[in-house]
Formats: sequence, C-alpha cells, structure tokens
Amino acid sequence: MEATGTDDVDKLKTKFISAWNNMKYSWVLKTKTYFSRNSPVLLLGKCYHFKYEDEDELLPTRSGCTIEDHVIAGNVEEFRKDFISRIWLTYREEFPQIEGSALTTDCGWGCTLRTGQMLLAQGLILHFLGRAWTWPDALNIENSDSESWTSNTVKKFTASFEASLSGERELKTPTISLKEKIERYSDDREMQNEIYHRKIISWFGDSPLALFGLHQLIEYGKKSGKKAGDWYGPGVVAHILRKAVEEARHPDLKGITIYVAQDCTVYSSDVIDKQCTSMASDNTNDKAVIILVPVRLGGERTNADYLDFVKGILSLEYCVGIIGGKPKQSYYFAGFQDDSLIYMDPHYCQSFVDVSIKDFPLETFHCPSPKKMSFRKMDPSCTIGFYCRNVQDFKRASEEITKMLKISSKEKYPLFTFVNGHSRDYDFTSTTTSEEDLFSEDEKKRIKRFSTEEFVLL
Repeated sequence: MEATGTDDVDKLKTKFISAWNNMKYSWVLKTKTYFSRNSPVLLLGKCYHFKYEDEDELLPTRSGCTIEDHVIAGNVEEFRKDFISRIWLTYREEFPQIEGSALTTDCGWGCTLRTGQMLLAQGLILHFLGRAWTWPDALNIENSDSESWTSNTVKKFTASFEASLSGERELKTPTISLKEKIERYSDDREMQNEIYHRKIISWFGDSPLALFGLHQLIEYGKKSGKKAGDWYGPGVVAHILRKAVEEARHPDLKGITIYVAQDCTVYSSDVIDKQCTSMASDNTNDKAVIILVPVRLGGERTNADYLDFVKGILSLEYCVGIIGGKPKQSYYFAGFQDDSLIYMDPHYCQSFVDVSIKDFPLETFHCPSPKKMSFRKMDPSCTIGFYCRNVQDFKRASEEITKMLKISSKEKYPLFTFVNGHSRDYDFTSTTTSEEDLFSEDEKKRIKRFSTEEFVLL
C-alpha cells in the first residue's frame, strides 16, 4: 500500500507540474515585434525591404541582400504572408499519454523537439510545395490582444488543473469547418498544394501514429538514452529526426532522406550515396536530402565574430532554418534584420488538435507574429539545416555554402566543411535489421557527447 501511495503522489505531482507549465506557457505572445524600414529583412533565403514603395526603384547595393532574385521591395504584407505560412509547432496539452510516462503535455521540456519539428516541416514544405508557396489564408489569422490571452490562460489553467485532479481529459479540438473548400482555391494546383499542406501538418500531430509527432520522436530518443520529460539538445534532435525520416513508412516520403554531419564535416560521397539509394526497383531517381550540421558558435557564449556566418546561412535559398535558442530556451531561427534574429517560439501551450479528423483546423499551426532576438543572446549550440532536391542541387549547394563559409568566417578554419569522399564511420542505416539497433555504438557515443556538451533546455 505504501508503494501505491507513493505512485499516486508522484502522479499527482506530475499532473500539478504539467498544469502549472500549461499556465506558465500560455501567454508568451503578448509582446509586439518592431521592424526597421531602413534595413532589409531576410527570411529563409528571401529578402524583403520595407522602405521603398515604388517597386521599380532599385535597392542600394549596401542593403545586404545577397540573393538579388529574391528581393521584394516595399511589401510588408508579402513578408507577413511568407512568415505566417511557415509551420509553427508549439507545446501542446491534453494529447494522448506518452507511453511509459504519465505525461499528456510537453510543456517545460519539449521545446527543442518542437524546433526540430519546425525545421523538418520547412524541409518538407520545400520538397512538396517549393519556396514560393504561401498559405492562401495566412493573412486571415488574427493576433489576439493581451487581455484575451491572459483571461484564456486563467481559464485554461483552472480547467487543466481540475481535469488533472479528476483524472479526466477532454479533447478541446476547435470545430472550424472548411466551408465550400473547393471554391476557395482558384485552380487544381492550389487544391493539390492545400492537400500537401494538410498532410505535412498531420505528420507532426501529437499522437502515437503521427510519423514525426512528439510520441514517435521520443521513441527514437529512447535508443539514445533519452525519455519523455528529459531535455534534448540540438545535436541529439538532429539524429532523432534522421531516424524518424529513415524509418517513416509512407510512399510520399520515399524520395527524401536526412544526412547528419559528423564532427562538423559533410562527406559528399556519403550524402550522394544516400541520395542515390533506389527508391524502388523501377525508379532510379535520386532522392532529396536535408543536411543537418550540429555546430558550436563559441565556448560558453556565442562568439560575435560568427554573426556574419549566421546571416550568411539564413540568406541562402537552401537553408531550412536553425535549431537554436538562448540558454534554457530553444527557438527556430528563420531569418534576421540587422543584428537581430527572427524566430518562431515553441514556448506557447496550445490545446491538442486531432489531425486525423477531416478538415482539422490549421490556425494553431501557423504563427501570427514573428519575434526578434539579439544575436548576442544566442546560445552557441545549434543545428543548421539545408535542403537539396537532388544530387546536382547538392553539388551546387555545397559550392555556394563553401564560398559563403570562406567569406563570412573570420577564423582560420570554417565552422564546418564539405569534404570529397566517404567518412571512415560505417553507415549503419543500410544494415539495420532490428528496432533495438537503430543507433550504432559509434553514434551512441556521438549522441552522448552532444548531450553532455549542450545547454539545458526548459
């Protein structure tokens, strides 16, 4: 009986902490973000300038826009639409219980998994929809005012805590119908894009069956010694995402893979080998690849000399963002203006959405407002992501990224490099035969090193 009583106390403690975190992380979007009209804004390879109203007026060469084809002058709404169209994945509450724990929320510990999901989601957006795609309803999302955020937070906390005490869980899925769905899109292409848009979001649903959902990522994390409620670093998440994509059994995902750099080195032949793995006996097309590069931008603090490097990365059309943050908090960095980084924040607790239902609501998967943070506050540990559609695209990307690394690096050696040939590490993915062997011994050591070197994330 004593053991049973202790278990009950632990469960009650877990539920109370979860309810507290749900309340704590329900009002983080109240602050406004200000942008200068005198400086360009870079968002995942696209450059926006808000100063010039006349689209025919040329931008000065000192504007800092490194990709001239992607300069869009004087259009704030285009930037807003582009930003809101990125997939936003945040803390959630009241989702199905995570196996092996009493947790039904990731508040307080899952932020790096969420930022990793956002980076992967952007890679999938590029793969299926392209960089030019934007969500037609992006500008219809309204940013709630501070009072409504606060009042909703109090109500959510009360309901969440009462439900925790009673052991009940009510699914608060908004019932917003997509009325006259077909008529909302001008042509078949837009309809097809919307189907993929929904499909990608559904892959990140908070249920055990979702391919890249929190439940699945935690399962892969167990192979590296992690469990639900633990803190995950950017390097560990990179390897978890790779395994999730490699193990995904979905016909639409046969044409994409993930490569994680080893010790800040991308071995070109290893990447090309992964891309050229035949998707089927009758299909010899090469695969797209998302390249993840875990790096450190300094010692205990980020070295200011790496600012140009980070800007250069986010200016590239191949970039799918950075899993990073500041100490104790993980953010998904997607752009910059001057010396401030533009990011999406996962530290907002939203209710579980059942993505298996038809026409599930999309609004909570798109961030209504960008946030900015000084580069100096950035934690040095991060993971950089790139997307390449095929082998030729990878070869072009490696050349462009290498040039950018040389130009932006003030150090003698660049932060990471592309090397011709294969790595000396054996690629275990082709010989994995059982679920217990998802991570090789070498990789487990590498992941363990990432875990000990990285900052603690709350």
